[in-house]
Amino acid sequence: MSDILFKEESYKIIGACFEVHNILGHGFKEAVYKDALELELIKLEIPFAREKAFTIIYKEQKLKHFYIADFVIYDTIILEIKIGSYIGDPYIKQTLNYLKASGMRLGIVINFGKPSLESQRVIF
Repeated sequence: MSDILFKEESYKIIGACFEVHNILGHGFKEAVYKDALELELIKLEIPFAREKAFTIIYKEQKLKHFYIADFVIYDTIILEIKIGSYIGDPYIKQTLNYLKASGMRLGIVINFGKPSLESQRVIF
């Protein structure tokens, strides 16, 4: 059996998301969950950057457009916040693109849009 990539860090991140969801429930805009999660990460002393931009390189040239990840946590994990009816293929593909652009290997998509919090790990 293989080891889970960033198991302990993932557990802490998802725990922080559960805390936010337990208090706020579902139904708010993404920005509200991001603001609350930022406060929770600070409280838990989890290092993060919010709305981190990643440049896209094509044939050794930097493109004009870039990706902005909702959070980069522990400098190794991209966290994407959603409020959809489910974690679907577009969210997974978006996170995979962020991982490609950043050189990171793990992304986590969190969906605050349902009565129960949903999460999906994305490995690149």
